[in-house]
Amino acid sequence: MNLADRLAHDVASLGLELLPYQQEQLLAYLALLQKWNKVYNLTAVRDPAQMLSHHLIDSLSVIAPLQRHGAPARLMDVGAGGGLPGIVIAICCPGTDVSCVDAVAKKATFIQQVAAELKLRNLHGVHSRVEALSTAPFDVITSRAFASLVDFTSLTRQHLAEGAVWMAMKGQHPADEIAALPADVEVFHVEQLAVPSLDAQRCIIWMRLK
Repeated sequence: MNLADRLAHDVASLGLELLPYQQEQLLAYLALLQKWNKVYNLTAVRDPAQMLSHHLIDSLSVIAPLQRHGAPARLMDVGAGGGLPGIVIAICCPGTDVSCVDAVAKKATFIQQVAAELKLRNLHGVHSRVEALSTAPFDVITSRAFASLVDFTSLTRQHLAEGAVWMAMKGQHPADEIAALPADVEVFHVEQLAVPSLDAQRCIIWMRLK
């Protein structure tokens, strides 16, 4: 099965309804990630098929939960690296304005390049430490393998809009990290994810300020 067929199969398995052009954009992003990775070292995964399952499909697994929560007007992806899950969210949710923030300049530059080449007007690569960022607040702040829940929430809380939530992508249930959260941060849902093509535990930790 080629990459396009695998993507279409896994998109269907996740119950997502993506238009053909969105699936084409996801594959174009994968090609850019592969190309730029040779120079910029954006991800340790080199094989395109593994990039598809470990990065793209893994990130696609949060789209349905995000949409059920109510597609946000503004979303920030912290420690975005090569743009996961932020670029995937920008492609799948064109009504959501996505800022991918990373402290490494070349990673923010890559995200800007993806936005330009794929004509994603709702995607922005931002080179900054998140705690130093000056920006309008966000409805959802997400991260994937960025930091502990304590660090993630403490570094980004000033960027939450009224009624906003954190959506942290994690592997196994991080009981110790949840126990260490400050008293004013509430975990209101731990959502288990089933990721097609990936035999690994995944979950979303949904949090908000009390």
